[in-house]
Amino acid sequence: MQQKTDKIVVIDFGGQYAHLIANRIRRLGVYSEIALPDATRNNLKQYKGIILSGGPGSVLEPGSPDIDPAILALGIPVLGLCYGHQLIARILGGTVTRGQVREYGRATLRIAGKADLFRGLDSEEQVWMSHGDTVEKLPPAFEMLGSTDDCAAAAIGDPKRRIYGLQFHPEVTDTPHGMKILDNFIALCKCRREWNPKAYAQSIIKTIREKCGGRKVFLLVSGGVDSSVAFALLTRALGPDRVIGLHIDNGLMRYRESADILNYLKKNGFDNLKIEDASDDFLAALRGVIDPEKKRVVIGNMFILVKDRAFAKLDLNPDEWILAQGTIYPDTIESAGTKHADRIKTHHNRVDVILDLIARGQVIEPLAQLYKDEVRELGESLGLPEKLVWRHPFPGPGLGVRVLCSNGVADKIEPSASEQLDSAASAAGYRSAILPIRSVGVQGDGRTYAHPALLAGKEDWKKLEALSTGITNSMRAVNRVVYGIKAGQSLSYKLIPATVTRERLDKLRAIDRAVTEALLESGEYDTVWQMPVVLLPLVNERGDECVVLRPIVSQEAMTARFIPLRRKTLATIIKKAETIKGIGDIFFDITHKPPATIEWE
Repeated sequence: MQQKTDKIVVIDFGGQYAHLIANRIRRLGVYSEIALPDATRNNLKQYKGIILSGGPGSVLEPGSPDIDPAILALGIPVLGLCYGHQLIARILGGTVTRGQVREYGRATLRIAGKADLFRGLDSEEQVWMSHGDTVEKLPPAFEMLGSTDDCAAAAIGDPKRRIYGLQFHPEVTDTPHGMKILDNFIALCKCRREWNPKAYAQSIIKTIREKCGGRKVFLLVSGGVDSSVAFALLTRALGPDRVIGLHIDNGLMRYRESADILNYLKKNGFDNLKIEDASDDFLAALRGVIDPEKKRVVIGNMFILVKDRAFAKLDLNPDEWILAQGTIYPDTIESAGTKHADRIKTHHNRVDVILDLIARGQVIEPLAQLYKDEVRELGESLGLPEKLVWRHPFPGPGLGVRVLCSNGVADKIEPSASEQLDSAASAAGYRSAILPIRSVGVQGDGRTYAHPALLAGKEDWKKLEALSTGITNSMRAVNRVVYGIKAGQSLSYKLIPATVTRERLDKLRAIDRAVTEALLESGEYDTVWQMPVVLLPLVNERGDECVVLRPIVSQEAMTARFIPLRRKTLATIIKKAETIKGIGDIFFDITHKPPATIEWE
């Protein structure tokens, strides 16, 4: 009789990190699966451990996701994270309230006692927070296991029943010893470590062959890491005669990027690649579109229209082909891809027309369960060159989501918000202003659309980081903070009517190229994980548009930290920017994710 595999289940309440938790458990050698909150007690008896994920909702709201309380009486170890932590407290007789201070970003956990969950950790540990509610009163028999400055019940537990709750996220890389905490939980579950991720590539190849059957594959290739790895994987699984890659030049690419992609991929053996110039079509479709969500939808729909046009031009029989995409898991979860998830932003590969094709079984996405770090590992195992695998990520909508647009009418900013910002900034020695634009953020697993705060003063990155975290934690009107590395004395900027035009794109292409060259010259290109450069519809007193630099480090794109650049590199960028007509003041985004997404739109 075959021995059953030990496994842990993650109950998904729509949290941005639910799938990441399952991924981390697998990386620790234990098979994991995801279930919805309506999973029954009998269904969950097969697992050795249960993890309750975070979520965008509040346990205080009527109709918020819940579980059968009997699940907590199964005798199986349970670990609740963020929303799951609060849910355990509420179900078992504790009290959850709105927190006086919201926590987004890094915090210091002070561990109390010697709980098995924290075995091998120091008395103080850096952790990653993203919450607004808090556990005020513990359930009977629970102990306080850890606290932060702004959260007394940051870690609680009933060791006898092996039920624990953590307000922070151990699954993200910004909790440095979070994997040790999950490792300790696996030990509490007494799981055998039998999961082998090395066989995953073969598993994906088998799935590709089964899903495609006798059909051929038509893949949209952006030239980024994800689509290139998907291209290699599909070609490996089906052979080059059954795979065609199509690169669409949408007019939203960086300087000479489409030509470079075509040359580079063909140089590395991808002869089954076609290219279609549709830049005029995309720019025409985007004419006058201002709303960031609408821009993403327009771009996603245009990809399919151009794909169909290329399909007809090649005289391919639709019954013989299936569409492929290099979608990875963050694209799905940020587009509200699970039942209780909040829509942070619609990715171009998750517009309605794509979802309809998926529902009809006409799309294959071989990387859809993977994160960026896993995609890179897979690419290396497939023998792809390092330069391609470690290329900076670039969004599918391209510069379309880095050219911010406006109708020129500024939202009203409450005087109290400006006063609160000024008080916090001046106490730290900085001048400040709330900018009259908005950007997308992710706070408490939910979407925000709020203003950036601008700071000007001494270039002290540690001080700026702490100030940024404090501002976004305490001010609901602000979800992002930028530092003026080249800003006017008044910090007063005019919002102008602006849309996606060739002129603005060329302006952004020029400064983006200058930034990339500066990073390559300084050797910081390999240190920075991604470097969005954003053009704002804000002009300085000379009438030139302002630019944001957004260098970040990340592993899987679900969390990210801004990373300072060397002073010499910043000076080089400023000097080059001064030679580009129409480029004005330059801001440096000093916000982590959360509370700010990596891209501004």
